[in-house]
Amino acid sequence: MRLLRQNGSLSLVRYNGQMLRYLYVITHEVTMRLFSIPPPTLLAGFLAVLIGYASSAAIIWQAAIVAGATTAQISGWMTALGLAMGVSTLTLTLWYRVPVLTAWSTPGAALLVTGLQGLTLNEAIGVFIVTNVLIVLCGITGLFARLMRIIPHSLAAAMLAGILLRFGLQAFASLDGQFTLCGSMLLVWLATRAVAPRYAVIAAMIIGVVIR
Repeated sequence: MRLLRQNGSLSLVRYNGQMLRYLYVITHEVTMRLFSIPPPTLLAGFLAVLIGYASSAAIIWQAAIVAGATTAQISGWMTALGLAMGVSTLTLTLWYRVPVLTAWSTPGAALLVTGLQGLTLNEAIGVFIVTNVLIVLCGITGLFARLMRIIPHSLAAAMLAGILLRFGLQAFASLDGQFTLCGSMLLVWLATRAVAPRYAVIAAMIIGVVIR
């Protein structure tokens, strides 16, 4: 009996040692890769994430409000989304050895703003679960690729424009109540876009924070 306990303890120690070794190798590899990445590449990745959050986070927030979520629930939702996207991006990139960036669907979130009206939070959660199951099935079966070959690109672009048009127009409607803030951000974005397009979003965000 004592021998079995000792063997079990030795097996557990070996398992923990192997796990620590794997974690060290992964951490070391990630660290070395990060330090070997040129600054322009890091800036491009940072801008991609910043633009993704800055351009669609408000839509995600509004969709959650329509679903009946509280501020605390929305904050937890955004935190979970950020962590999940970060972990999945890092994992898929290391696994496939190619840049892979996962993110939420901005048009899908915009569609939810109108589609979730009148539903309870539990019903909205059910909608998300069913939707994600369908997305996984489309990815596994290759159905999405087949549909994209059938649907004309112009029709897909028109559907996307129809979903996002409302939010684009609301940005100009904000000029009525917050003309200084919105007008300054728009002018800075247009000017920076003409000179240094890569920094247009950052410049607009900085001027917005300063004026706010």
